[in-house]
Amino acid sequence: MFSPKPGQMNLPAALRLNQFTRKIFGALVPWGEIWRAGADEATTISFDKAVTIEGKPLAAGRYALFLIPAEGEWTVIFNKVAEQWGAYKYDAASDALRVMVKAAAHDMVETLEYAAAGDRVELRWEKVAVGFSVKVAD
Repeated sequence: MFSPKPGQMNLPAALRLNQFTRKIFGALVPWGEIWRAGADEATTISFDKAVTIEGKPLAAGRYALFLIPAEGEWTVIFNKVAEQWGAYKYDAASDALRVMVKAAAHDMVETLEYAAAGDRVELRWEKVAVGFSVKVAD
């Protein structure tokens, strides 16, 4: 089981993105386009040990976290260029890992949030939750 500890996994504490009764996924955040998974700077995630994400290896390090939303499966991207403004200069050649995950229905969440519990990291916003498993590599 992956248990986040200080320095092991860092996610933004408060991104302050609010829904304000507008449609988010498929509108403000279009289907099929790269999204910085937050506001302004690219959201980052870091691991102080090698991990597996959805069973695929990822080296210790700090990564920009991008998503490609879709009506079915979403693409979760860990990009080696952590310091980026938005997704304007995103380059797929710098991806360390891509995994496919399914979105799930969730109770309404007004402000974009990330949650890490057990071996799962989850983004929640609007009525959608998108998560991936994280385990410390052997």
